[in-house]
Amino acid sequence: MAPQSPPPAEAESVFGERLGSACDYWAALATAGVERGLIGPREVPRLWERHILNCAVVGELIGEGASVVDIGSGAGLPGIPLALARPDLRITLVEPLLRRTVFLKEFIDAAGLEITVVRGRAEQPGVIQEAGGADVVTSRAVAPLAKLTEWSVPLLHEHGHMLALKGASVADELERDRLAVERAGAGNFAVLECGAGIVDPPTVVLSAERLRRSERPSKRPKKRTRAQRRAETGQT
Repeated sequence: MAPQSPPPAEAESVFGERLGSACDYWAALATAGVERGLIGPREVPRLWERHILNCAVVGELIGEGASVVDIGSGAGLPGIPLALARPDLRITLVEPLLRRTVFLKEFIDAAGLEITVVRGRAEQPGVIQEAGGADVVTSRAVAPLAKLTEWSVPLLHEHGHMLALKGASVADELERDRLAVERAGAGNFAVLECGAGIVDPPTVVLSAERLRRSERPSKRPKKRTRAQRRAETGQT
């Protein structure tokens, strides 16, 4: 049995009247989450700051009443903290592993939350059909950026946003994978911070928008003019 950990003062401002449910989620992660291998035992002392609040503050970036699909949800991060902090959001958790979906459904039912759980991989046609057309797709520690974008973009409607919780090296990852991310149909990138004054350091999020095909960079190289071809061959 994990020792009880009182929530930090900041948690009340984030969760409001659902603070009790957030405490229940902490307890579920610290007990069943550890026992079932969803959370490492060394993470228990920092569940509030590093995991629960770190995820909940992403709600700062999401509009009122938005539909949110959380892919590779695992133990429910960031989807469940988002649902607790923002009851106006319509949240779907996508997770392929049975033992994780069982944990998610158990907590959701016990807490009386209106969250949908879809068992499957984000790239599967059945999952796209069931969960697609979302305003926002979230993820945390799921995959490298190029692969993550391939999975996220098909679940978004046009001009929907992918919000990927990343570390401090996200700018380097974007520079490395930018072409692959653009090929997947994403653009208008921004590296954002949220949760200032609540979590330290603030949560770093990469935001990318699903673009219409007409808005995406052309995959075909531009034709060179005759003068350019002559210049390349040294002709005058």
